[in-house]
Amino acid sequence: MATVGQWISGARLRTLPMAVAPVIIGTAAAYDLDGLHWVRAVLAALVALLLQIGVNYANDYSDGIRGTDEVRVGPLRLVGSGVAKPSHVKMAAFAAFGLAMVAGLALVVLSQAWWLLLVGAGAVLAAWGYTGGKNPYGYMGLGDVFVFFFFGPVATLGTTFTQAGSVSPAALLGSISTGLIAVALLMANNVRDIPTDTEVGKRTLAVRLGDRNARLSYVVMLALSLALMLFLAPEKPWILLVLLLIPFMLLPSWLMLKGKKRKSLIPVLKQTGLINLGFSVLFAAAMVLTRALA
Repeated sequence: MATVGQWISGARLRTLPMAVAPVIIGTAAAYDLDGLHWVRAVLAALVALLLQIGVNYANDYSDGIRGTDEVRVGPLRLVGSGVAKPSHVKMAAFAAFGLAMVAGLALVVLSQAWWLLLVGAGAVLAAWGYTGGKNPYGYMGLGDVFVFFFFGPVATLGTTFTQAGSVSPAALLGSISTGLIAVALLMANNVRDIPTDTEVGKRTLAVRLGDRNARLSYVVMLALSLALMLFLAPEKPWILLVLLLIPFMLLPSWLMLKGKKRKSLIPVLKQTGLINLGFSVLFAAAMVLTRALA
């Protein structure tokens, strides 16, 4: 039976900043629109965190029963390592999804944005379908598209809309940037797993691009996430605070481009998650300063 520590490891806490970042950006954009609601912001954060934990357990279960995680470089996998029964990990995934749906329903009731129920259902289906089911889209190289969509525009703009009742150019560009950083994190993870994924027929985008191009795409996505903010600078010059992240992007970018051993890419996951969190905090600071000093 898996220990509490192993269950926590299986939840892959280092990926959670990727879930929180779009909520922070979306809430900051709502504040800029004079529509900040703290209770709705907290509910949005709960939805995002619970969905991320759910998808982490779901991936652990689905990859584990397929044998994808039998030989891998990286953190513990509950099913692949044999420390937990597949049925228990699957149950944990469904429990996280269920709690996310409860928080999401509360958010929809408060915001009266009933159409978001369909978006929420789509998010749960996408979370399970990444590696679950007969034809998981993560095995076809489409995982990056879904990660960008749900951890970028859907999470960010959904957060803004449930608070302010509308969205803005800042929210849109912020959603694209955080989505790109989320995909960069996934790319770092998949570059590390190229050899094992290739053996089991998991055709991720990293596998399709090849090792060199996949590594380069990581750097390009981080650069684009900052470059997009320049479009907001004329109206909101404080947004240039995000450029403070450049020094923190250099090490993971260097590791991606030059790290030959697969284990050397493991720290990149945590570093990229923190970059996304840092981006969201600096974005929020820019929105607050813009209004405060207007």
